[in-house]
Amino acid sequence: MTTLFTLWLWPLIALVVLPAVLVYFGLHVVGRGIIFVDLALAQIAALGIATAVLLGADPEHSTLPYILAVLFTIAGAALFSLTRFRHPRVPHEAIIGIIYIAAAAAATMILSRTAAGDEEIKNLLVGNILLVSRAEVLRTVALFAAVGALHYWLRRKFYLISFDIEEAERQGMRVRLWDFLFYATFGLVVTSFVRIAGVYLVFTYLIVPAVCGALLSARIGMRLVIGWCVAMIAGIVGLLLSTQWESMDLPTGPTIVCVFAVLLVLSGVATFVQMRRAGLQP
Repeated sequence: MTTLFTLWLWPLIALVVLPAVLVYFGLHVVGRGIIFVDLALAQIAALGIATAVLLGADPEHSTLPYILAVLFTIAGAALFSLTRFRHPRVPHEAIIGIIYIAAAAAATMILSRTAAGDEEIKNLLVGNILLVSRAEVLRTVALFAAVGALHYWLRRKFYLISFDIEEAERQGMRVRLWDFLFYATFGLVVTSFVRIAGVYLVFTYLIVPAVCGALLSARIGMRLVIGWCVAMIAGIVGLLLSTQWESMDLPTGPTIVCVFAVLLVLSGVATFVQMRRAGLQP
């Protein structure tokens, strides 16, 4: 246990502190019913990193991968906000899914032209949270704090465009502009965490805590608290299992994802029991 607070201190801080903002965004994603959007933005960020690798940049020590990831993500944010139209036969989720798979295919094609293509693809998808540095964690904490402060200041506007679009339109809000601001800040958060943890872990942190919160509570504030608790437990337990259980030698990212899956099942069981006790049909 001692090594957890010495050798793995900065990965532990990254898994405990950084997901707070991810869980908040996850509530909005689930509320909008566009589950693919976080995975799509993460994949678009990965496409930017892949492009930088093709240009010869070192993804670990160069600034070009981060710059291109941000630029690609902002372009994706603009695309998502412009394609939020209401069509009776084409849901927005379908457009987002198409963008995701196109970005994934493009990243794979680009990395196939690099010397370490397979390894780079694995790093983008799975990541390696254990290699995160003190400087990277502190930079990301500062960025997440700034994004969190902005969203707290504008929380009523963001709440309306995510949970009550009709009221937002009635108040004369420029929905596409606010959508772009939401997706752009969301993209900054996703881009930073993708570099640390990979696409799969970003998707898990955004969706599973929000779904657990939605299962266990109807109140937005309580969902956020539940989501934070789920994210913290999964991160700490996953890190412990992968670093302290030496005989198993488990990869950290996938281990955390599996712990999330267990917590989601437990949330579902708890919801089932609550509904049965209340006399409701599960």
